[in-house]
Amino acid sequence: MNRIVIAVVAAAASAFGAAAAAAEYLEKTPFQLSRAFSPGVVTEGGKIVWVAGQTATQDGEGNNIANNFEAQVRQVARQIDAVMKRAGGSLDNIVSMTVFIKESRYGDRFVEMRKDMFRNGNYPGSALITVTNFARPGIEIEIQAVGVVGDRCSNDRPCSAEGQAQQSPRK
Repeated sequence: MNRIVIAVVAAAASAFGAAAAAAEYLEKTPFQLSRAFSPGVVTEGGKIVWVAGQTATQDGEGNNIANNFEAQVRQVARQIDAVMKRAGGSLDNIVSMTVFIKESRYGDRFVEMRKDMFRNGNYPGSALITVTNFARPGIEIEIQAVGVVGDRCSNDRPCSAEGQAQQSPRK
């Protein structure tokens, strides 16, 4: 019985994995592309995953990464990916993120790192906010995210009025 349940769960996870990019990312301006965010992401159906704000002062091996911005960005991305995997998706299923950084000088570096996180160019809608401090010493960044797993929309099957108009045959 357990093997059957595991097989069904594995098949479902595989199906969700195939739909990892299942959301429609609205067309980006050159500025939006340069800053690695989408003006909007359209979803319809699917499972919504609200990811709590993620921070890190230790990496996955227990090493101290307090006050290390780049190491914290990488670790926080791994944590978000892990939460999404528990829900049947991955980091690729993130449609929105709110990013808090302690120093504005980290903004451009974060944008470059986000480009690496979402290599397919399907960037989440995003806000990048500078804050004075965080709840614990040594934290340089916090990311709160929303993901959608198993959505029926995609850039190939648009749900937005804009996307559907672009696919309609012109008369």
